[in-house]
Amino acid sequence: MTDKLPMGRAAYDKLLVDLEHLKKNDRPFIINEIAVARAQGDLSENAEYHAAKEKQGMIEDRIREIEDKIARAEIMTADPSNSPHIIFGAVVSVKNLATGKSMEYTLVGSDEVDPMTGKISSASPVGQSLIGKKTGDVVEAQLPKGSLKLEILGYR
Repeated sequence: MTDKLPMGRAAYDKLLVDLEHLKKNDRPFIINEIAVARAQGDLSENAEYHAAKEKQGMIEDRIREIEDKIARAEIMTADPSNSPHIIFGAVVSVKNLATGKSMEYTLVGSDEVDPMTGKISSASPVGQSLIGKKTGDVVEAQLPKGSLKLEILGYR
């Protein structure tokens, strides 16, 4: 049994676009490059041919990876603002109890993570500690650098 992969609609749609581009553009292009390189003769010392074959392998690996993600995708549609507790997609305001610093996290799928904008995976230690909790709860996440205690200030 394969694990479901939670993601938002935008991330799912992007995977579909990426897959279509790989299949309709990149794959035919590299097949043509291989044919051109093959036509140059001796393949054992043909650097263009070997480079094209390597690139083809990378494209096919990426296609398989995206197809797997699409097959396992679980598009999360619940509205976090209507939930009695924190769920996927919620924007959560927290206060670091060690530093007193407040921050905001958006709980997203692994393909949507962007730490610079506060988007963290719902499967990360911090994300997992927040899921199912409510405003006022104190959570603790185990990180490589140690324990992180956060007070939940609110969510939407």
